[in-house]
Amino acid sequence: MQLLDNSPEIQTSTLLDVGGIILHLTHEQFEQLCQNNPDKSLELNKNGELEIVAPIGGESSRAESKLITRLTNWSEQTGLGETFSSSGAFILPNGAERCPDAAWVELSRWSALTPEQRQKFVPLAPDFVIELRSDTDRMPKLREKMEEYRENGVRLGWLIDPQKQQVEIYRLGRDVEILEAPSSLNGEDVLPGFVLDLRSIF
Repeated sequence: MQLLDNSPEIQTSTLLDVGGIILHLTHEQFEQLCQNNPDKSLELNKNGELEIVAPIGGESSRAESKLITRLTNWSEQTGLGETFSSSGAFILPNGAERCPDAAWVELSRWSALTPEQRQKFVPLAPDFVIELRSDTDRMPKLREKMEEYRENGVRLGWLIDPQKQQVEIYRLGRDVEILEAPSSLNGEDVLPGFVLDLRSIF
């Protein structure tokens, strides 16, 4: 079993190559594979091709935990929606199955799902996502994911790069906004009243 590597750089995610054949899976096969391999971080792209997401180091894990905690605290205080960690997968309208580092879904959309749908990979695009760049991540690949989120209906997305102390903001129907060393981020109309303090992240 080999990992397909098209670049000398470490990739954010890589296609699994078995004997020169890229694995194509159905949604049901992918879900079963994830259940059988809970210690692996896996995603499925829009073409049904399996991707392995590289594990992250301690500093990135610490920062990701802070992001999720702060988003969860705000969500519970307001009661406006539900927060999800990178362990949860979302089935996007284009067929990709993605696991953002942090995600949030507005309450009415979550409530509209059946109990069975909530138990499985969530069949919708989140309203809000965060991708936090780790030392093993390549920005071009992360930007592709952010564009994919936006194209599939994610209303607001933050790509946070601690290495450059930079944030890229993705909004529906608007150009990407780049912020240099911001001290905080505002959730705008998607997450009303939510302010993320970035001082412990940067």
